[in-house]
Formats: sequence, structure tokens, C-alpha cells
Amino acid sequence: MIVYDLSCQDGHRFEGWFGSSDDFSDQRDRGLVSCPHCGSSDVRKAPMAPAVSAKGNTRIDDTAPQANRAQPVANQPMPAEVQKALAELAKAQDKALKKSTWVGDKFAEKSREMHYGEADEKPIHGQASPDQAKELIDEGIAIAPLPFPVAPPEKLN
Repeated sequence: MIVYDLSCQDGHRFEGWFGSSDDFSDQRDRGLVSCPHCGSSDVRKAPMAPAVSAKGNTRIDDTAPQANRAQPVANQPMPAEVQKALAELAKAQDKALKKSTWVGDKFAEKSREMHYGEADEKPIHGQASPDQAKELIDEGIAIAPLPFPVAPPEKLN
């Protein structure tokens, strides 16, 4: 799979996963690639940093379950109402994140501190493993996954 940084005519940046450069071109030409922020199908590859392959002596885990491997998500353009709904959802997430603090992989720890009164409550977002998320839910701590991926601040341009 190839990960491309993409941008739409309005300058929204996002990433897409494709089997090859030809797959990207074919899907774009058929209107299957659209901006998750505004729904525009006028999408092109954005400048991106080169991928650096792993060292030759690094083992690759090819035992990952098939369900975790990238699969095609659509074989036809999304209906306009779906594109509009996704664009509105992306705007809502963006607005919410502006009032939230990135805590990275300390999400579970910080959530517990606030829940148990060890820290002041405030909106946070970060990363948690599925096991950590389940433990938080089991403890009665209110959490929710974000509908769209969020890049850590240090990885943003």
C-alpha cells in the first residue's frame, strides 16, 4: 500500500491509502476520492516527505490479521448527502479539537487523573490502545473515539 498526502481545491490536507499510483489516478478519475472536510472531488497529491524503509535486518510482522490490512472502502462515488454529512462531521471535530489539549499516549493516564479528581477536568485528546480504552470504559470513564484520524502536533507541517 502507498500512503499519499492529498489536498483539495480548498487546501484541506488529508491522506489516502492506495495499492499503487495508478490506483489513485483511477479512483480519482472515477470520482471515488473526495475531501473528508468539504466533499470536493477535485483532489491531487500534496507534497510529502519521502518514506524511509526499515533496516534490512528488521523483521516484518506478516502475522497481522487480514481484518487489519487495508481493504477497498468504496467502488462508486459517495452520494452528495454522505459527502455533506462527512464534511459537517469533520468541521465539528475540528472545532472540538481547538478547545482540547493533545496528551498523546498519556490519554488513559490523564483521563483517569481527571475522573478520580487528581487533576482539573478539561477536554483532552490523544492515543489509547484498544485494551486501554476498554479498561477506561469498564471503570466508568467517559471516552469516545474520534471519527477522523488526528496527527500529533509534532507531525503537522
